[in-house]
Amino acid sequence: MNKSLRETTVLVTGGSRGIGAAIAERFASVGMKVAIHYLEQHESANETARRCLRHGAEVLTATADLRSREQIERMQEKLEKHGMIPDIVVNNAGISHYGMLADATEADWDNVMDINLKGMFLCTQAFMPHMVSQKYGRIINVSSVWGIAGASCEVLYSTAKGGMNAFTKALAKELAPSGITVNAVAPGPVDTEMMSGFEAGEKERIAEDIPAGRFALPEEIASLVYFLALPESGYINGQIISPNGGWLT
Repeated sequence: MNKSLRETTVLVTGGSRGIGAAIAERFASVGMKVAIHYLEQHESANETARRCLRHGAEVLTATADLRSREQIERMQEKLEKHGMIPDIVVNNAGISHYGMLADATEADWDNVMDINLKGMFLCTQAFMPHMVSQKYGRIINVSSVWGIAGASCEVLYSTAKGGMNAFTKALAKELAPSGITVNAVAPGPVDTEMMSGFEAGEKERIAEDIPAGRFALPEEIASLVYFLALPESGYINGQIISPNGGWLT
């Protein structure tokens, strides 16, 4: 790729907080152009943008319901208008679901699959042609360790992330001849709001089972995503990399 890092644009979906916000700021720290997608967390997205701006990066926020092709196309038009067509797409937006499968509703299933899988599909499909045309690109999907190992009481979430992993492997083979890599980062527990549904005692017991003895920091996951996005990471393709503190080996 002939572009410098400062000429390179990254789109981070679900970039208003947690892992997504850390990813956005990591790219901004080297001067990349950063597009921060969000759905409803307008002020959180603005706060993430402000932190990115402190690094001197060019930043844009954009809202879209990733379950809607029409809204993604509107977001795409906004990015193009501002000269921020993504060379790197980080599919980070997602939701979890905790509960027994017997208690899950069809609406629960549809919501988890639509946001975690359909959103990734539609967003990738929208921004992929630019990467193909320039013979370069990076698609990085933020999955979960549960997409590899499965988790009791998280069947819907595990299924969605398992699907994301399969999507990653298949698309990597499809796009490799075009100079595009597709990888997934599948973290173990990360210290974000997504873990807020667990009580303190539950989180302590989970941490005790992790050889590292703690949850990951969002910044640690962001560093791996950034590494996979670099031009020199071009031979890493179709991989599901799980930073989990030695929990799953």
